[in-house]
Amino acid sequence: MENQLTHEASAFINFRDYKFQDSRSHGFRWVDIKHLRLPAESVEARELLAALIRHEQFRDDYAGGGVLPAGLRHGPYWLRLVTPDVYEAVSREKSSNVLCGWANQFGDVPAELEADLQQEVFNRLSAADHIYYLNGLGDAAIHDWGRVHDYFHEFVLVDRSAGRIMLLVAADD
Repeated sequence: MENQLTHEASAFINFRDYKFQDSRSHGFRWVDIKHLRLPAESVEARELLAALIRHEQFRDDYAGGGVLPAGLRHGPYWLRLVTPDVYEAVSREKSSNVLCGWANQFGDVPAELEADLQQEVFNRLSAADHIYYLNGLGDAAIHDWGRVHDYFHEFVLVDRSAGRIMLLVAADD
C-alpha cells in the first residue's frame, strides 16, 4: 500500500464523567476511538486491517500506558498475535447489540452519556460500510498482565465515503 493510514483524531468517553444513580454501575468503563484517514487508492479489507495493525496508534495497551511506538501489546493481547485473520466481519446489528449490552450491563446509562455514545459510537456504526470485530483470541494470546480488562470489545469501522477507518475499543478495567 503506497499511502499509509494517517491518524487524524481520537475521542475518549469515560463513564466516570457522567452521573449514575448507583456509583457502582459505572465501574471503570470507557470507549476509545481512533480516527485514521484511508489511503487515496482503494485497498481491500484484509490489507486495510494489516495497515491498521502496523500503525503506531494500534500499539496501545488500553491500561494507562497510552500509545507506545515500540509497544508489544494491544489491549489484553500480545501484538504479534493480532492479525487480519482474527477479525470477524459483523453486521451493524450485531455490533450495536454487543455495545448496547456492554454499556447497559448494570442498567440504563444516564441520558447525557447515551447522547454521547449515540454521536461517537452508534452513529459511526450506522455510517460504516464494513465492521470487523476482534472476538477474543484465547488464553494463549493474552499478555503477562492482560487480564486487567473485565471486558474488551474492539471494532474496526470502515467508512469509505468519509475516507476513514476507525478503531473503536469499549472496555472495563
